[in-house]
Amino acid sequence: MALILCGQLTFGQQAPVGYDDTPMQPDGKWHVHDGTRPQPPIVAPGVTNERPELAPADAVILLGTTDDLKAWQMTDGAPATWTSKGGVLQTGKGMLRTRREFTDFQLHVEFATPTEVKGNSQERGNSGVFLLGKFEIQVLDSYNNITYPDGQAAAMYGQYPPLVNASRRPGEWQTYDIAFTAPRFGANSELEEPAIVTVFHNGVLVQNGNAFWGPTSHRSVLPYSADTAKGPIALQDHGNPVRYRNIWIRALDR
Repeated sequence: MALILCGQLTFGQQAPVGYDDTPMQPDGKWHVHDGTRPQPPIVAPGVTNERPELAPADAVILLGTTDDLKAWQMTDGAPATWTSKGGVLQTGKGMLRTRREFTDFQLHVEFATPTEVKGNSQERGNSGVFLLGKFEIQVLDSYNNITYPDGQAAAMYGQYPPLVNASRRPGEWQTYDIAFTAPRFGANSELEEPAIVTVFHNGVLVQNGNAFWGPTSHRSVLPYSADTAKGPIALQDHGNPVRYRNIWIRALDR
């Protein structure tokens, strides 16, 4: 039976929300989305993100200052249907993905959750950045919003919470800077090296060279397969309005 912890904490915060009927994570310490897992400490970031961060000279601009979405398509290959105005992309129906596929890269993403707060836990500003289309770095309004820790903003969704909660206020622009190494497979499609990620949230280190256990998923643990060796960058529609701007990527040689 699912465990949903209800009630109120001090200062009007909602109680943690999570599950006890999900699989144990591979390290055997916690259930996937375990609501009893310790919450990440809160750290106020030093950056304001008032202006888009300039991209390096060798970066590929995936979302710039124009409304051209030529780098993007829907997951079924149809033209992108999300709207962009003044270089700011608004989440729409369905998942958006890049036309190009990648392996190892440095990725910069700027996003903002809604200024008006509606709902709590996973219903506040929920979206996600999917690396290779398989490995999610969670996007969420985690400012004064308690949820299961492996679903907080900047979590490796369903696997590792961020080291700290470095979220800015709702409506304010935030940044993810991500260094990613794709998984490697042998001749028989056997996993030789897992995917590795390092993430900075608003300039604060929140994932430090962590290995994914496999593709991320809700309430489950998935195995690696050879089709995770490369893939697109994807942005998730989770029914919440989230804005994106200034997305760029640098493909890396290993």
